[in-house]
Amino acid sequence: MQLWLTTSARALLAGFFCLFLGLASAQGAESQAGAQARGTEPTRSVAEWLARLRQASKTPSYQGTYVVTSASGAMSSARIWHRADGNEELESVEALSGPPRTIFRKNNEVLLFLPKMHVVRTERHSLGQTFPNLVHADGGSLAAEYYTVRNLGEDRVAGLETDVVLFKPRDNLRYAYRVWSEKQTGLMLKSQILDAAGRVLEQAAFSEIDLNPPADVVQAHLVMPSMDGMKQEKVTRERVDPASEGWSLKGTVAGFEPQGFYKKSVAGSRSIVQWVFSDGLSTVSLFMEPYDTQRHMHPGSSEFGATHALRRRWPDAQGNWWVTSVGEVPPQTLERLVGNLQRTGG
Repeated sequence: MQLWLTTSARALLAGFFCLFLGLASAQGAESQAGAQARGTEPTRSVAEWLARLRQASKTPSYQGTYVVTSASGAMSSARIWHRADGNEELESVEALSGPPRTIFRKNNEVLLFLPKMHVVRTERHSLGQTFPNLVHADGGSLAAEYYTVRNLGEDRVAGLETDVVLFKPRDNLRYAYRVWSEKQTGLMLKSQILDAAGRVLEQAAFSEIDLNPPADVVQAHLVMPSMDGMKQEKVTRERVDPASEGWSLKGTVAGFEPQGFYKKSVAGSRSIVQWVFSDGLSTVSLFMEPYDTQRHMHPGSSEFGATHALRRRWPDAQGNWWVTSVGEVPPQTLERLVGNLQRTGG
């Protein structure tokens, strides 16, 4: 479930990755059991639900507080201001926890303000991701092959009526997603990622939201912060062919199709390449860069809620590489993707 928050609010809310928390109380479990019991045949297909959620990201304007929690108890929050007017989308995401930082987005131009570091980073995105990042363009037909959808009834989130649906995977290579979609606009107000046992790994929800805030108030919060006195770092992101960089795959992982291969660098630093894969809901990235003994000293794995990361020194005939695989998927999915990676020169 990748919101545009993958590069904005999600990165903002919990370091580099985050999303949701399980409500472990007996009351929460009882409520979820009731929702499951009310499950009915879907009134929309997987593709139709994803199309609705994607379109909802174009909601003319809203502002709210977005809270992300993980099963470990970690929590972070951000304030979001959003406006969509014709072909222009503006969004501001201000962290309310952790180090001060703000993300400002105008269409696919993203600026990350880090006031304590006196740095602002700019990057242009070409994937067309919008909030919520759960939905990928043209991902509905692919997701329908690997997920089923089930209606779980109705519920209220932040005072608004929602439809609750469950996207359930057909195999063990991906997680399930439970989504609360606002009835009128379709906007995703709450979502959970669940493992195979039904345990909630992560939860993201608006604690409060206004779907019709005064236009002048929204506009006031969508003025780009001043960059005076701040070092400007530009993140370049060029779409290239994997073969031109000497990378290929010797096999596939069911459902995870390549979405793009990018060469990235920050302010003239050493570049890395990123290979993005998606099944229409879940997204995985492989990052490859030359091995550096000073920076790459901790191979292994880590997790934050539903997001797992795998770091590995990856030798080949031409030299050593450092590979990092990250995604909201079970660890075995990352292992399979990295296992299919091969170096062909370049």
